[in-house]
Amino acid sequence: MRALLQRVTAASVTVDGTKISEIANGLLIFVCAMPDDTRDTAKALAAKIAKLRLFKDADGKMNLSLPQTGGGALVVSQFTLAADTTRGTRPGFSRAAKPALANTLYENFADDIAALGIPTQRGKFGADMSVALTNDGPVTIWLDTDT
Repeated sequence: MRALLQRVTAASVTVDGTKISEIANGLLIFVCAMPDDTRDTAKALAAKIAKLRLFKDADGKMNLSLPQTGGGALVVSQFTLAADTTRGTRPGFSRAAKPALANTLYENFADDIAALGIPTQRGKFGADMSVALTNDGPVTIWLDTDT
């Protein structure tokens, strides 16, 4: 799985003109399932993200994890993280998991984040979403479970 994390002071998802989810301080997590990913992959990625120390402590150092801050997670499916741009000028997306598997793993991942005690909101799988965010820092981290 691939994930792009953005530390935010606010983030929201709107679908068809209706805001469906939002968080204040926390992480906006764009997630993409790959064809070889499994339930265990989703669980391991969620555990890794929950342990990452991306938030400032009293001394201004990135020393606190998301659960330690009480912040939330907004999880958004993002198949374009699997883009292949090695040839031509139009990205290919054949490296992304097929929709049925991708949706299952996306939901598993969001459930796993929530099970770790993190208040979790979601985007809408397969929808044309408008994502708004205020990046804090900015802090943006790329995670790939196969590296």
